[in-house]
Amino acid sequence: MSIRKLQGSSTEKSLSEQEQLAKINDVRKILGPVADKLPVLCSDASISRYLRARNWNTKKAAKMLKNTVKWRLEFKPEKIRWNTSDIRGQIRHLVYCMENATTTLNPDQDQMVWLIDFQGWTMSCISVKAARETAHILQNHYPERLGVGILYNPPKVFESFWTLVKPFIEPKTYKKVRFVYSNGPQSQKLMEELFDMDKLDCAFGGRNSAGFNHEAYAQWMREDDKKKFDMMNSGLSSPPPSIMSESQSSETLTPSGISVASDEDDSSSGDEKTLNLENIDEKTQGLPLSCEDVAVSEGVDVVKELKKGELA
Repeated sequence: MSIRKLQGSSTEKSLSEQEQLAKINDVRKILGPVADKLPVLCSDASISRYLRARNWNTKKAAKMLKNTVKWRLEFKPEKIRWNTSDIRGQIRHLVYCMENATTTLNPDQDQMVWLIDFQGWTMSCISVKAARETAHILQNHYPERLGVGILYNPPKVFESFWTLVKPFIEPKTYKKVRFVYSNGPQSQKLMEELFDMDKLDCAFGGRNSAGFNHEAYAQWMREDDKKKFDMMNSGLSSPPPSIMSESQSSETLTPSGISVASDEDDSSSGDEKTLNLENIDEKTQGLPLSCEDVAVSEGVDVVKELKKGELA
C-alpha cells in the first residue's frame, strides 16, 4: 500500500540542523556507553524522534530512551511470532505490527499512516485498560512514528469511547487522529491526499479490487518470521529485508493471531511494572541483535550501564 509524503508539523519546536545535532550528541553523552552498545536505537534518527517527542529536552529524551531499552529487555518484541491459531494478546499483535513496520520503512522515512479498520468491531472490543497500555507503548517506545492515524468507519459509539481515553493520549498525538467515513466527501478528500487510490484497497475507498487474502498474508508473515529468526541465530546484527509488498509505510491494524515465545502474561501496562534488573538472564549476553538491537544483545552489559547512570 502506497502513501503520499507526510508533511512536517508546523507546531514543532524550530531548531537549526546544527542545534538539532548538538542536542542529539548531548543525549548520547547522557546515555554514555549504552549508546555505543545499541547503535540502531541510539542512531541520530532514533534519538531525534525521542527529542521531538519531548520537545527537544535532552534529559527527558534520554530518560525516555532508557525506559525503552528496559521495556525491550523485558517485553522481548523480537520473540513475537505470527501464529494464526493463537488469538491472545492484542498488545502483542500491536507490537508485532510496529516491529514489522519500523524495520521495513524506507531509510529516509520516519513516520507512518496507521489505517485502522473497524469492520467487525463491537462494544465487546472496548477496554480502557488495553487502550491505556496501547497509548503508553506507542507514545513511549515508538515516539514520533505516527504521521496520521485513520480510524476508518468507526461506529458512532466509538466516538464516546475515544473521548473517554483522551486523557491517556498526548495532545500532539491526539491531533493526528482522524475519523474517516466512507460516505463523507471530506473523508474521501483526505484519503486521496494520503494514499495512491489505484493501490488502496476498495474496502477503504480505493480502486484496488484485489482484496485482502488473510491466508496469503499469514504465509508471508510466517516466512518473514523465519528469515528474522534465522538471521538472529546466524549472529548478524541487521534485520532481513521484508517480503511484504510495495511499501510498509502504511500499516493496517486488524485483530489477528499473534503469539510470543514466552509464558509471561503482559497484562500490566509498562508504567505500572518495575523491571527487576537483577533478574535479567545472563544467557542473553552475546546473543545477536534484534530489529532495534536492544532486546537480547549484551543484555547484562546494557543493564549494568543503565543502573550506573540511572536518571531521576
